[in-house]
Amino acid sequence: MEMFQYGFIQRAFLAGLIIAVICPLIGIFLVLRRMSLIGSALSHISMTGVALGLLMGISPTGGAIVVCLLGSASIELLRKYFDKYAELAIAVAMSGGIGVAILLISAGNINNATVMSYLFGSLVTTSEIDLYIISRASILVFLIVMILYRKLFYIAFDEEGAYYAGINTVWINLLFMLLTGLTVAVSIRIVGILLVAPLMTIPVAASLQLAASFKQATIISILFAVISVVSGIIASYYLDLAPGGTIIIISLLILVLSIALRKSVMVFRDTS
Repeated sequence: MEMFQYGFIQRAFLAGLIIAVICPLIGIFLVLRRMSLIGSALSHISMTGVALGLLMGISPTGGAIVVCLLGSASIELLRKYFDKYAELAIAVAMSGGIGVAILLISAGNINNATVMSYLFGSLVTTSEIDLYIISRASILVFLIVMILYRKLFYIAFDEEGAYYAGINTVWINLLFMLLTGLTVAVSIRIVGILLVAPLMTIPVAASLQLAASFKQATIISILFAVISVVSGIIASYYLDLAPGGTIIIISLLILVLSIALRKSVMVFRDTS
C-alpha cells in the first residue's frame, strides 16, 4: 500500500500492532477485577511524565514510563491504605497527576500541538526511539504476564482464595499494577493519553460477549484490538483523522456487533 512507503507509518504500524497485543492482555485482568478505571487514572498521570520529558529534553515516552510506574505503585499503596474505599485511591492519583501535568505545561510554555499529539495520538511523530522503547517494554510486559498467567487468573476470580492457597497476592498485585502503568505509558504515543483506557477495556468487553472461556476471551480480545488498531491507522491516514479516536470508534463498532451477534444467537437458541 502507498502509505507504507513512509518511515513514520511503518513505525506507527509496528508500534500499533505491539500495543494491540499488550493492552487487552493487561485489560482483561483489569476488567475481571473491576479495576477498569485504573487505566484511565494512569493515562492521566502519564501526562505528567510527558510534560517532564518535554521540559527536560528527554523522550516523553520515557518520562511517561517513569511517572506511570511511580503512579502505579502509589495507587496500589493508597488502595491498601483506604481499604474499604479503595476507589478513592484512583480519584486521588488521577487528580494529582493531571494537576501536576497542567502546572508543568503552563509553566514551561510547551507547544500546544505537541501536547495535542500526546492527548489524542499521532502517526507522524512516532520516532525510532519511541518504537524501541515500546517494543522492549512490551516484550517485558508480555513475558511477565505469561509467567504469572495462572496466578493472575486465580487472583482475578478469587483474591482471598489465592492468598490462602499460598500465592503472594501483595507482591503480585504490585507487580501487576507496575505492568499496567508500563502498558499505559508505551501506548499513549499511538492512541493518545485520553484513549488508552478504552483500548484496554473495549476489546475485552467485546470478547466477553462471544468467548466460552477465559483463554478464548484473551485471544479474541487481542484479535479485536489488532483489527481496531490496523484498520484505525489505515483509516486515519487516508481520512486525515486522529488515530486514537479512529481506533476507539472501530473498537466500539466491534463491541456493538459482538453484542448484536450474541443476542441473535440467544434468540435463535430460544426459538429452536
